[in-house]
Amino acid sequence: MAAMSRRLSSNPPSLASFSRLCTQTASKTDYPLAADIQKNIPIYDLSPFSSLSSTQKLDLQDEWRRVLLSGAGVFVASNLYRDNSLLKKANTVFQSIISREKAFGGGGDHFAGTGNNDRIWNAFSKHCLTDPSSFLSYYSNPYLALIASSWLGPGYRITAQVNNVKPGSSPQVSHRDYHLGFQTSSSCSQFPLATQIATQLLTLQGAVAHVDMPLESGPTRLLPFSQGFEEGYMAYRLPEFDDFFLENHVSLPLKQGDGLFFNPALFHAAGRNESKDVNRLANLLQISSVFGKPMEMIDSLPLVEACWAGLREMYEKNGGTMMEEELKAVLQAIGEGYPFPTNLDRRPPRPNGMAPETEQDLIMRCLTEGKSKEDVVRELKGMKEDSKP
Repeated sequence: MAAMSRRLSSNPPSLASFSRLCTQTASKTDYPLAADIQKNIPIYDLSPFSSLSSTQKLDLQDEWRRVLLSGAGVFVASNLYRDNSLLKKANTVFQSIISREKAFGGGGDHFAGTGNNDRIWNAFSKHCLTDPSSFLSYYSNPYLALIASSWLGPGYRITAQVNNVKPGSSPQVSHRDYHLGFQTSSSCSQFPLATQIATQLLTLQGAVAHVDMPLESGPTRLLPFSQGFEEGYMAYRLPEFDDFFLENHVSLPLKQGDGLFFNPALFHAAGRNESKDVNRLANLLQISSVFGKPMEMIDSLPLVEACWAGLREMYEKNGGTMMEEELKAVLQAIGEGYPFPTNLDRRPPRPNGMAPETEQDLIMRCLTEGKSKEDVVRELKGMKEDSKP
C-alpha cells in the first residue's frame, strides 16, 4: 500500500474534527446576497439577468466563490431556468435519446442496474446533435456562465449527464466526486494530500431540476461544510464517516428550473425516490477548469456544424457584436477555451500573445467574418489536424 495509506492507517482521519467542521451554522450575515438560508444551504433567487449591473454580477461571483470554498460548499440557484417550455422541450429530447439507446441495449446509471433508472452519458453532445435549437437556448443561459466562471474562471468545459431516477429507486452511498472521488481507495492514496485538496478547485458540480422534486422524490442529500475536510477523499470511504453522513445530511426540495451547485469535495449522495409517481429527472452538469481533465470527451466540430445556422442567427440578431451575454455563454459551452496541448511547430503563438488561437477564438472570428458553415468546419478540422504531434 502507498505511503499515504500507511499514514492514514496509523493516524486515521478524525471523526471528531469532521463533526466539528460539519456542525457549523450558516447565516444571512455570512451570505448577504442570498434570499434565504435553509438547512445551512444558501438560496439565491435569480432575477432576470439583464437587470444586473456589472458590480452586482461580480458581487454574486465573489459570494458564490466563498460559499463553495470556505462556506457551506453548496448553494441553490432558484429560477436558473424560467422558461418551462424550454425544459419540457429538453425533456422530450432526452426521452427520445433514452428510447433510442434502450433500443440498442443501453440504459442504467452509475448507481443502479441497467433498466432500473435512465442515464444519458455525454448528454451535452447528444442534446446538440438531436435538437440544436433547444440546445442553443439551453446553454446560452448567461447565469450558467456566471456561476461556472465564478469558481473556474474562463475557458471551462461543460459536460452533462442526464439522470432519470424512478420511484422506488435506492439511494447512493455518500461520496465525493471527480476527480479523486472516482478513483479506488488504493489509487487515491497515491496522491499527496496537497493534490487531494487542490483537485476540488478543478471541477464544479451542478444539477438542473427538469421536474419538481419534492423531498419524497429523493433530491440530492448534502452535508454542508464537509468539503473543508482535508482528508475527505480517503475519509468518505470509511464506515464511520458514512454513518455520520446518514445521521446528519440534509436535502432541499427543488422546483423545475432550479439549479443546485456544489464543490465536488462536498459529501453528498442521491436520495431514495420514495414517491409514487415522480420520475426525478435532472441534467447533471460537471464543469471542468481549463487546467483539469474533463470526465467526458467533447468534440466541438460536430456541435459547431449542427449549430452554425443558429449561432449566426444569434450573432446577427444582436447587430453583429460579440458582447451579447447569451451568445458568449453558448460559445463558452461549445468550444474549447484553452489552446494547449497543441503542436507549436504548426500552431505557434500569435504575435500578440504567448498562445495560439483557441477553438472559441476561431468560432468567434468566423462569426465576425461572416464565414459559412463549410468555412468554419474546414478551419476547425485544420486546427485539430495541426494540433496533432
